[in-house]
Amino acid sequence: MANTDAQWNRWAQETLGYTFKNLSLLRLALTHTSFANETHAAAHGDNERLELLGDAVLGLIVTEHLYNRLEEAPEGHLARLRSAVVCEPSLACVARRLGLGQVLFLGKGEAKSGGRHRSSTLCDAFEAVVGALYLDGGLDVARKFVLSSVAKEINRVIAGDTLVDPKTQLQELVQEKEKETPMYRLVRAEGPDHNKTFTVEVYWQDLVRGTGSGRSKKAAEQAAAKEALDRITVINA
Repeated sequence: MANTDAQWNRWAQETLGYTFKNLSLLRLALTHTSFANETHAAAHGDNERLELLGDAVLGLIVTEHLYNRLEEAPEGHLARLRSAVVCEPSLACVARRLGLGQVLFLGKGEAKSGGRHRSSTLCDAFEAVVGALYLDGGLDVARKFVLSSVAKEINRVIAGDTLVDPKTQLQELVQEKEKETPMYRLVRAEGPDHNKTFTVEVYWQDLVRGTGSGRSKKAAEQAAAKEALDRITVINA
């Protein structure tokens, strides 16, 4: 994305549903430490402080929502549900749906090593964006964004499915963005019957997107999906 105010405003409105009054907050939220260090932009900073703030705001919003929605749930159950929503795999999945990886400011080395698709980086960026929205628009703006963004994750954990596994993440992402369903094929089964290793490829649009191995076909499929998520470059918000 070219770095003009008009384009950033358009992206924020289309992706986040909000127009920033202070666009520097949005840019800061999307600035990884590697970019700040590599460009010697110490005065500009990175998104770590906003990530800390956003984590607290996110926890408050999700906890409040669960508290009001599940009136009879005890404290321990609410805490477990919150933890299942506000965790790296869950938030990285949300960040991928939003396409945050494609607009991050990364250092050259970090970008080359796959930083745009790394779950920890995407999770941090999502939390930083929440922090930026909170500072720019207040709690109501942050709440509206968070609850719309993580609605799928909240509904999933309330229904009892707390594991956001790589295969599910990949299927939801590809179906939403590419209107296709990832397909899996067994390419190898090695070893004796009691100790086989299976190797599986995942593909769509006739291209292999990931390969994984495991002691079962299911484990191999999960490994292939994880590799595809780590390598994914064709899906944008």
